[in-house]
Parts: sequence; C-alpha cells; structure tokens
Amino acid sequence: MLGIELTPEHPVDRIGGLAEHAESAGFDTVFVSHHYNNRDEFVALADIARRTEEVRLGPGITNPYEVHPVTLASRAATIDELSGGRGVYGIGPGDRSTLANLGYDQDDALRRTLETMQVSRKLWDGDRVDHDGTFEAVDAGLNYDARQLPVYVGAQGPHMTRMAAKYGDGVLYNGSHPRDLAWAGDRVDEGLEERPDHRGTFDFAAYASVSLATDEEAAREAARPPVAFIASGAPKPVLDRHGLDSERASDIGVAIAGGDFERAFGQVSDAMIDAFCIAGTPDSTRDRFEAVCTEADSLVMGSPLGPDLDAAVELMGELSGELEL
Repeated sequence: MLGIELTPEHPVDRIGGLAEHAESAGFDTVFVSHHYNNRDEFVALADIARRTEEVRLGPGITNPYEVHPVTLASRAATIDELSGGRGVYGIGPGDRSTLANLGYDQDDALRRTLETMQVSRKLWDGDRVDHDGTFEAVDAGLNYDARQLPVYVGAQGPHMTRMAAKYGDGVLYNGSHPRDLAWAGDRVDEGLEERPDHRGTFDFAAYASVSLATDEEAAREAARPPVAFIASGAPKPVLDRHGLDSERASDIGVAIAGGDFERAFGQVSDAMIDAFCIAGTPDSTRDRFEAVCTEADSLVMGSPLGPDLDAAVELMGELSGELEL
C-alpha cells in the first residue's frame, strides 16, 4: 500500500481535490484523519468517494469514544457502499490531547479498540449484536447489507501494536523513524505468533508524518504542528528512545489541550522533528524513505505533507515512483 493522509482542517472540496490529485500521482489509498475541531471526516470521505475511481479510502483514524462503535461501523460501511467496495476502516484510541477537551481519558483504550473491531465485523456479517464491555449494544444491527472491510488499527505503544497484529488486518503504526519502526516490527512479530490462521495476511504500515518541499527549511517549519501532536501523545519509552525531554512533550500537550497552538508549536524542537517526521527536500529525505520502507510493508504519508499541499503531493508521487514504493 502507498497511502496518503489528508487532514480536513481545509474545506471538504479542497480535501476532495487533493484526493483526486493523489490518485493521479500514484497513491492507492487515501485516509482522512479525525479531530473534533476539524471538519467531519466522513463527509470528506463521501466527497472523495464520488470524485475518485480506484483508490481505497477510509478514516485514518477514527476513535470509538466520541461516536458509538456501532454507529462508526455503519458509517464505515456506508462509505464502502458509496465508493463501490473501496472502503478501509482505520480505528484507534484517538488523540489524547483533543479528547481531553471532550471529557474522555482513553480508559481501557486497548479493550475498546478491540471490541470495536470485533463488534464491527459481526455487524458487517449481518448479525444482531448484544455487547456489554467498554460500551453497550442491545440487539443492534444494520438494516442493509454490508461488506467485511479491512481493519487497520492505529498504534504506537507495544500492547496496541501486538493486538493489531493478532486481530487486525493491518496496523497504521504512528512512526516515521527507522528506529521506531524496527521496534514496532518486533511487536508485530510477537502478535503474529498468536494470530489465528483464518485472519490471513497482515499489513504493517508505517503511518509517517511527512513534509516535503523544494525548500528544506520551509518543509521543516511546516512539520511543527503535527510533530507537536505526535510528541505530546508519545509514550515515555518512545521519547526516551530518541533522547527527548518528556516534560517538554507534556508541556506541549497542555498547550494543545488549552488551545494555545502557537505556544505548543513553538516548543517543538529540531530533535522532535527529526524523530517524528520525514521533513526536507526529496533529495535530503530519500535515504530516510528507503530506510522506513525496509522496516515496514507499506507506507502512508501523513500530515503535514508540506507547506504547499499540491506541490507536496506531486513531489511525493515522483519520489515514490523513483523509489518504486
């Protein structure tokens, strides 16, 4: 898979146009990210479904806290139907900083993600579901025929990564550094050892923050916002792996939760950018892309993409073609 993540901080029509551009540039999968303070990802996905012909598409990722998991399963199935069977389903615990604004603390994140996946599959099979776990469902079912969608789990920590490999169809591992991906690959292998045979093949996808431009400094500056979110939500072992200051990362999270994005982005260090984003020109990042693809099965190029989105999509398409990604 060669995927791209589009962030609906821009109007829906703009996101749809970027998806068209990505399809023509050679990407085969389009994910749309979710934060409550951006535009609705499923509305954006519906627009993308009508404007594209071949790319797979789906949320990347949606979380089972803000919306009931049964409703999420139906929304994903609706996008799959609208796109003629091109849907994929990216789920995970979501962004800790923004969920805190809504009163959620991500309690039982692993169980809730796993139960969401399991209940979704039953609903897509046409079953009626009774569930009493991290959420409740009583005789819930879909009133239309749905297809089994490939489920990708958004992960960064060890337990979620192992769970994804054991039960999911793929993992969208939140990492863009070979060191993190090598570590994640070991966790994937551990999960695969317990994977039921009927689950079939598994896709280990690097969900990498990327910022490409012909100007090195402009690319790195554009990386600050997504790196702030990644650093603030990174587990301490990840921060320690790169020698990053956990207190600084925590302060960034506090600033994000308080809506002080200027302060949050300003606290992002060069070391954080190096750890959590592939940022620079096509020439300066070529070796990094090659190293990442050595560790993972697939690559999803995620936010911010670059200071100029259209130019970044073009540069990414050209570079991926040269590297035969």
